[in-house]
Amino acid sequence: MGTVLAVGVGGGLGALARYYIAGWVQPAGVAFNWGIFVVNITGGLLMGMIVEAGALKLNLSPELRTFLTVGILGGYTTFSTFSLDSVLLLQRGEYGQAAFYVIGSVVLSILALFAGLWLVRTIYA
Repeated sequence: MGTVLAVGVGGGLGALARYYIAGWVQPAGVAFNWGIFVVNITGGLLMGMIVEAGALKLNLSPELRTFLTVGILGGYTTFSTFSLDSVLLLQRGEYGQAAFYVIGSVVLSILALFAGLWLVRTIYA
C-alpha cells in the first residue's frame, strides 16, 4: 500500500508541477509548446540525476525511489521514464530493441493519436 500511495501522491504533485512550470515557461501567443518542451527536458535531467544519485550515493528506500521517479516524474512527464527505458536498453547493448522502442513509441503514439481523432470524428460526424 505504501508504494501505491507514493505513486498516487507523487503523480499528483508532478502533474501540478508540470501544469505550473509549463504555464510559466510558455510565452504568450507563441504556437510552439515551449512549456512542455522544457518540462520534457528537465524531467529527463531530473530522472538521470535521481537514478544515478540513488545508485551511487543515496540509500533511497524503494518507496521513496518510486515516489520520486514513477510518482513525481511520471506525473511531471512520462518522457522522463521513456528516456530512462531507452538509455537502459542502450547501456545493455540492446541497440535493436532500443531503436524499436524509441522509433516505435514516437511514431506509433502519433499514429494512435491520429487514429483517436479519426475515430471520434467518425462517431460524431
